[in-house]
Amino acid sequence: MRRLFPVIDPTAGSGPDPDGGDREWSLAELAQAYAYPAPDGPRGAWLRANMVSTLDGAAQHDGRSQLISSAADMRVFGTLRALADVVVAGAETVRQEGYRPARARAEFAEARRAAGQSPVPAVAVVSASLELDFSLPLFTSPLVPTLVLTGAAAPQDRVTAAEKAGARVVIAGDGTGVDPARAVRALAGLGHTRLLTEGGPRLLGQFVAAGVLDELCLTVSPMLTAGDAQRIAGGPPLTVPRRFALASLLEEEGFLFSRYRRD
Repeated sequence: MRRLFPVIDPTAGSGPDPDGGDREWSLAELAQAYAYPAPDGPRGAWLRANMVSTLDGAAQHDGRSQLISSAADMRVFGTLRALADVVVAGAETVRQEGYRPARARAEFAEARRAAGQSPVPAVAVVSASLELDFSLPLFTSPLVPTLVLTGAAAPQDRVTAAEKAGARVVIAGDGTGVDPARAVRALAGLGHTRLLTEGGPRLLGQFVAAGVLDELCLTVSPMLTAGDAQRIAGGPPLTVPRRFALASLLEEEGFLFSRYRRD
């Protein structure tokens, strides 16, 4: 990431030196800038979302986010994953984006050991139906077992198939669906306090509606797509819009990397 900023950094002094000029940030500097705060509140975890949007509000193009991303966005994406205990994603996003197990990265290995983390974050798939392909590497060959978040009324044959494939099924709802607040508490109960969700829009909308989202890392892509692509968050609107506070704003080649925290 090129240091053409920080454009806005209300937390100046806690991150990289803003006077370093136009140069690429190291991964260590990015990790420092995006470090998780200590979890607070009754949930015992910090839930961060990472999403990308075009200038006209599209979260995807042709069903995927990669086409509106950039190399710098992928550096931030990789850093956020390297800092997390678990990556939470909806089943549809897992299918569309072709999710694979998180890979170990030497650049973050020592920091993860020092923080008491596993070599890679676990991936947690949110699914009511459990209509997932359990023969995929995400389930058969992760470095740490993949989690499947579902409801107590999920089809038992699919629960059995998930467990047979090596996944750990976590019940986070009384019906077929997942309760967002209960999912956060369940992950915290497993020792996962640094949570990262990558959507999709429907799952992020559920976290927003439940009031459990602590932070949004939003990449604004300098592209226009038109069309009817989804926004970064979907679902019913909130009765009263929820305000977040800007924590930092970075820029490279027209891409803006914003970070907002609950106010």
